Amino acid sequence: MITNLFETYKLQLLYAVIVVASILLLRYFTNILHKWLISEDRRKFPGETLRPVHLIKRILNGLWLVLGVIILILIFSDETRYESLISDFKLIFYLGFLAICTIVGAASVNMWFKQSISKKISSQEDPTSLKFLGYVVVYGIYFLGLFFGLLAFPSFRNVAQTALGGAGVIAIIAGIASQEALANLVGGVFIISFKPFKIGDVIKVSDTMVGTVTDITLRHTIIRNFENKMIVIPNSIINSERLINYDLGERKCCEHIEIGISYDSDVKLAKSIMQQECQNHPLILDNRSELDKANDLPVVRVALTKLNDSSVTIRAWAWASNYSNTFQLRIDVLESIKARFEREGIEIPFPYRTLVMKKENSEEKVTTAKGEE
Repeated sequence: MITNLFETYKLQLLYAVIVVASILLLRYFTNILHKWLISEDRRKFPGETLRPVHLIKRILNGLWLVLGVIILILIFSDETRYESLISDFKLIFYLGFLAICTIVGAASVNMWFKQSISKKISSQEDPTSLKFLGYVVVYGIYFLGLFFGLLAFPSFRNVAQTALGGAGVIAIIAGIASQEALANLVGGVFIISFKPFKIGDVIKVSDTMVGTVTDITLRHTIIRNFENKMIVIPNSIINSERLINYDLGERKCCEHIEIGISYDSDVKLAKSIMQQECQNHPLILDNRSELDKANDLPVVRVALTKLNDSSVTIRAWAWASNYSNTFQLRIDVLESIKARFEREGIEIPFPYRTLVMKKENSEEKVTTAKGEE
């Protein structure tokens, strides 16, 4: 019986062996291609992620396996299922080929943008616009791949053709205009177009969100604060916020160093100490105009600014070349001023509380006690 079965399906079995051998051979060549691509990528682009190469390998191996199974089923099927199986074969082959082309295209474009951005950074040019354009192009390639993939299904084809019409496009835009995703995309375009800040700028959105802009994507802006934590802010939010850009225009900053001293302390001496400590700091910036220098005005202006309940506030206007230097200048000067105040007898007051103890008249207590008896 086995002999008869073999004689009956001898040709099909031969085709099946050829198909299985072809699948194994294709998977073998895919693995060789994968290793070669990895070695080339590591040689040409050291330090770059190899995720697209690994993904292409998985897609190809899965594609060979699925196509081989369909061919095996086709070999042993009757003629009534030929058309449906061939249609499935073409669909899967098209989707696999489209997926590989999309991944290769997106990865190649992304690599080109990365190299261009590195060149701009090395030549000290602003890479913000190019980096944002890279996101737009890469996501556009993925969107086109998904779109053409949907076109392969008859149920989606009519929808896609309708969307391509003028009325369909307007309807889609009107339908998602209020969505957060589009708002973030528009916000990102506005940021790139009007440039309130760029990558590398130090900005302040609020007291808790201060740091260096590290990336501007289609959806959000990433800020690295001074604790080395990444703050992710949607573009629609940061685009509508009032923010401070410490690197827009002139980078020099003025730091207000304020210290309260007691009313009994020598204000003139305290002002002199604060002025000396600020001017002696290596990060201080001489921001005087030529007229100020001609009039021999001090590098650091110091003045009494407030009369408080238990102290008087003295302020020094200390300039530094950038925001980071003002922070270092402030902490260093505060420490040195406190040490000088202690040596010179300048008191930095702390809150006092006076308690008044009321003592009752002992004679009234005695009289009251006798009256009660």
